[in-house]
Amino acid sequence: MEQLNQYYDAWLVYNNVYEEWAKAHGLSVNSLLVLCAIYDGGENCTQKKISQRWLIPKQTINMAFKNFERKGFVELFPLPEDKRNKVIRLTKAGKEYADTIVTELRKVELSAIEEIGVERMRQLNENMALFAKLFEKAGSKKDNEANS
Repeated sequence: MEQLNQYYDAWLVYNNVYEEWAKAHGLSVNSLLVLCAIYDGGENCTQKKISQRWLIPKQTINMAFKNFERKGFVELFPLPEDKRNKVIRLTKAGKEYADTIVTELRKVELSAIEEIGVERMRQLNENMALFAKLFEKAGSKKDNEANS
């Protein structure tokens, strides 16, 4: 139980660090994630893709999008193959804004990785992925037992 409580504490601190960083830059953490997704998404970034990647509800993404749209940072374009879905693209002003925010965020993240060391970061990523896989496996066992 002690290890589980330490995991909870680390998880909360981890999330809080990103929330505070976003807040210091005038963003919510969800808006920061949406901005990063649009910035990294290239020509085919849609609300659906952002929602699937970051597990953010589409309504939340839409609110962030509308805020960025009011500031002149993003535009919507219909997908040629599916006119109902729209691609989100940064405007020139949005690209400049995102360049500043995302570059600064990545600089801070890479600085932390440099300090912790690439090998420890690789181990952290592997251990987190393994924990998630085992958690999912244990959860599906319970679901299967309950449905039997």
